[in-house]
Amino acid sequence: MEEREGNSAAKQAGLRLCCYCSQRKPALKRPKTREQICRECFYDVFEEEIHKVIMDNHLFRPGERIAIGASGGKDSTVLAYVLSELNRRHKYGLDLFLLSIDEGITGYRDDSLETVKRNEIQYGLPLKVVSYKDLYGWTMDEIVKVIGLKNNCTFCGVFRRQALDRGATLLKVDKLATGHNADDMAETVLLNILRGDIARLSRCTYIVTGEDGPIPRCKPFKYTYEKEIVIYPFILEFYYILYVSV
Repeated sequence: MEEREGNSAAKQAGLRLCCYCSQRKPALKRPKTREQICRECFYDVFEEEIHKVIMDNHLFRPGERIAIGASGGKDSTVLAYVLSELNRRHKYGLDLFLLSIDEGITGYRDDSLETVKRNEIQYGLPLKVVSYKDLYGWTMDEIVKVIGLKNNCTFCGVFRRQALDRGATLLKVDKLATGHNADDMAETVLLNILRGDIARLSRCTYIVTGEDGPIPRCKPFKYTYEKEIVIYPFILEFYYILYVSV
């Protein structure tokens, strides 16, 4: 009764309240829906929307081994935390692992690997680090010395995809979960339109890819906005590596 009276008094005074709980003051306007929402409700809604995506798309089955592609950046760090929380809360029955790739790029991967190692301890998830040096006999720095700076990102992208597959095979997992979000999906669609790549355009928005291969990949963040992934760590106050392009 007192709570209702308090809410009524707040409305009469012209104070806005969270559109979900109608009890607390809004802390932000959700980028995805433009709704005024408090910190606590944002935290709950963010996680439960991802849970709904997982359930609606049947991404996982009980007993599966799932590798999470972990770079130490915001997307993979938030994905690792959310999946571990949802797995515990909703009893998915999954065995989760962190899988990180060490490209051998001085000053780029060193700090992020430390973040992933910190996540291993914080979330209690086993970590597997696979390096270009071990897989190919070359680090990316050594490759660049031979081929130069031109197209080096293309080489690295191909090597990284293969390294993730090989790391997932070593872990004997059933699926690889990646942190690709809604913004990434939109960007991929636009790039394929500009390139006129009809074949890729038809499959680039799939939430699960590679089902005809040895290890499928899934995207639990397919409908999650990048801005909300950035906001989420500040709500929970945990650490990730911020990559800044210069």
